[in-house]
Amino acid sequence: MMHPALDRGVLRQRFSASALVRGSMKVEQISIFLENKSGRLAEVTEILARNNINLRALSLADTADFGIFRLIVSDPARAASLLKKSGFTVGMNEVVAVVVPDRPGGLAGILGTLQGKGINVEYMYAFVQKSGGNAVLIFRFDDTDKAIDALRQGNIRVLSGEEMKKL
Repeated sequence: MMHPALDRGVLRQRFSASALVRGSMKVEQISIFLENKSGRLAEVTEILARNNINLRALSLADTADFGIFRLIVSDPARAASLLKKSGFTVGMNEVVAVVVPDRPGGLAGILGTLQGKGINVEYMYAFVQKSGGNAVLIFRFDDTDKAIDALRQGNIRVLSGEEMKKL
């Protein structure tokens, strides 16, 4: 008789459950590429406001010719569609939202958990919740699933996309 742990059906179920949990821990982010021209940022926010789409977190980075406006919003698919219809170049990708104590060393603790696991932080941004007790960091990793596993193993709270929409 085969050992239960070697049963392919059991392994498949365990792998699928783990993948499902990791999948729910990912947050959809939209990235809008903007010309460095007066009024473009206002256009984006006006389109979202008119359509009752709330901003949850944001980051704006620029170069000499264009900017990248990264957003976590209440309805990412609808926001991306509306912005594309309005002529904006929009991309969607997955990021990870991590709850961090809002105190000196909070970020160092998160990065220490990831250190030595071969996970690269491509970029990150943060916001502080109204309570003031915690911050939420948004990370883009080179290996999102591996990062989620490492964070969870380190007992670090990773927010789901649904939790982010409700903040």
